[in-house]
Amino acid sequence: MNSENRPSKKQRELLTFIDNFISGHGYGPSYREIMRGLGYKSVSTVAKHIENLTAKGHLQKKNNSARSLEVVGSSKEFISNKVSKSQEKWLVELIELRFINAEADAKPSQVTIDELYVLVGALKVLGFEGAAHSFTERLAKLKRKP
Repeated sequence: MNSENRPSKKQRELLTFIDNFISGHGYGPSYREIMRGLGYKSVSTVAKHIENLTAKGHLQKKNNSARSLEVVGSSKEFISNKVSKSQEKWLVELIELRFINAEADAKPSQVTIDELYVLVGALKVLGFEGAAHSFTERLAKLKRKP
């Protein structure tokens, strides 16, 4: 693959986010979920990145329907899931902090719960099944909060 066709750092982040979201939910994220998840200020920024990644062949939309984004196989070579032990510890601590904050809320928002689902899905994608499993029960309790 030539260098012109390689995704930029921001585009790789978007590809990783989409891939992790699909792994955690079983369907593609909406443009708004991508916007919130990556901290973009507008949906048009997401649309432009997706348009460019689709043109480069890294993403495809099945049936031109919502939530049909899919990372094309060749793009996965740009998505590294190799994480060192210190990075794993750091990641689990950050997710733990997010859970603590959500559990402190009387009624966590749906956005907060969705973000936690994405993070737990990311742990699974990275191969940290034990850590993902430890958060799964807590996530179910959060979802049932009155």
